[in-house]
Amino acid sequence: MHKTILSLSAAALALTGGVAFAQKGERADANGDGVITLAEMQSKSAERFARMDSNSDGVLNTADRQAKMAEHFARIDADNDGEVTQAEMQAAHEARRAKRAERMAERGVERTERMNRRGGNRAERMAERFAAADTDNSGGLTMAEMQAMHEARGERGHRGKRGMNRMARLDTNGDQAISKAEFDAQVAARFARLDADGNGQVTAEEREAAKAERRANWQERRAARQAQ
Repeated sequence: MHKTILSLSAAALALTGGVAFAQKGERADANGDGVITLAEMQSKSAERFARMDSNSDGVLNTADRQAKMAEHFARIDADNDGEVTQAEMQAAHEARRAKRAERMAERGVERTERMNRRGGNRAERMAERFAAADTDNSGGLTMAEMQAMHEARGERGHRGKRGMNRMARLDTNGDQAISKAEFDAQVAARFARLDADGNGQVTAEEREAAKAERRANWQERRAARQAQ
């Protein structure tokens, strides 16, 4: 049961991220008028849900998560030998970083020195995780070993716990799956929180206010964790 929740928590993070990213405005503001309506947010979030729902059954569950993992594994496994080497994993990581940097450049966001240092530290951690996950010491990870590595990271990490909390909020009937109806209800609730004046539109000012509130809450939680 715990592994089921853990696997779905990663999907929950992605999905609720799909709700939250509407705060950026340009992605959900379909007509470019500077405000986001509920219909616009629902339309963009529905696209996100459809991408996650691999078998198009209207429910996000472990089957969808496993299908996404298989797709991810196939992309990394450059030589199609059924195992991902550390070099293949590093190449995939560098490709993702390059794409992320390109998107940031398009938005006029400069990569900070702190982010560059964090990238170097991440490479070291990746090597350590790879060695620990390669349980048969073959020099490559099977899909099962890679999945176990991701689940272990989620179980230990703050993001994994946050994902499980979000999963619990989305999965209102407790069936360990997220239905389209449950997801739509979360989208509507998210919109209502953003729409501070209740006029049916989320302005740039309201999005910035929500962003500032999230940042303040994050700093408060971080301070509390450091104090423990």
